[in-house]
Amino acid sequence: MTGDIELARISEGSVTLHDARRKMQRVVELAEFEIGVYPITEEQLAEILGISARNPRHPAGDVSWLRAVRICNAVSDWEGLDPAYRFDGEDVTWDVTADGYRLPTEAEWEFACRAGSTGPHYAPLTDAAWTSADGVNTPQPVGLKLPNLNGLFDTLGNVWEWCWDLLDPARYDDYRVFRGGGFADDAWSVRASVRRGGAPRMHHEDVGLRLARGAFDTPGEAQGWSARADRERALIDGALPSGWTPRGQ
Repeated sequence: MTGDIELARISEGSVTLHDARRKMQRVVELAEFEIGVYPITEEQLAEILGISARNPRHPAGDVSWLRAVRICNAVSDWEGLDPAYRFDGEDVTWDVTADGYRLPTEAEWEFACRAGSTGPHYAPLTDAAWTSADGVNTPQPVGLKLPNLNGLFDTLGNVWEWCWDLLDPARYDDYRVFRGGGFADDAWSVRASVRRGGAPRMHHEDVGLRLARGAFDTPGEAQGWSARADRERALIDGALPSGWTPRGQ
C-alpha cells in the first residue's frame, strides 16, 4: 500500500474496565501489542477498495463492523500476513494465533488511548479531540490535534472506532463496541471510558476504525476478551426486561 499503516508498539500493562449494567469492574492484564498511530484514512480505504478518495487525510467513516473486519483481512492479504478473521456468512471468528491486522479489543483500545492517564482525557479536550465544541460538520484531517504519550492521534473525537468485543450480548445481541467519540459529540461522551455500540451492519459518518496487530497462543481468548466470557454474558435468567433482544432470537 502506498498509504502504509503506521503502528505504535504498546508495552504490556493493565487497565480496569467497567460494566455499568452489571455494576462490575475487572482488571485486564495486557501483553505487548501494536496499534495504528492514526485511524484508517479515506486514502487508505480507497486504495484497498480500488476507488478514489475525496478527502485523503480524513479518517474513513461510514464503515460498518462487518466491513471493518474485512478491511483488516484485506490489509493482511496485501502485506502477506495471515488473516485474523474467518467468515461463515456473517458469523465472524477471530484466529488469535494469526499475525495479521485486526481490530483492537476494548481493553487494548482503552489502554492505548489512556497512555498512562487516569482522567477522562489524556490532555485538555479542546487540544486532543475534534468534538461538537469545534463546530465542524464532518470528520477532520487526522493528526491535527495533540497525540497522547503513546504517540497516537485522534483516539478521542473525530470518529468513533470499532473494537472486536460485543457490547452486551444479553441486552443487545450481536452489537459490537465502538469507542472514542466523534466530531459531533458533546464533551461528556468523548472520554476514554465511554463505550457505545451498534449492529454489525450499522454504519454512520462518524464511525471508523483503527488497526491493531498482535498474536496470542490460546484459541478463543486474548487481551481481555474470550469466547467463553461472551457466552456467559449472554445468559439471561428469568423474564426479559422490555426492549432487550437475547442472542439467537
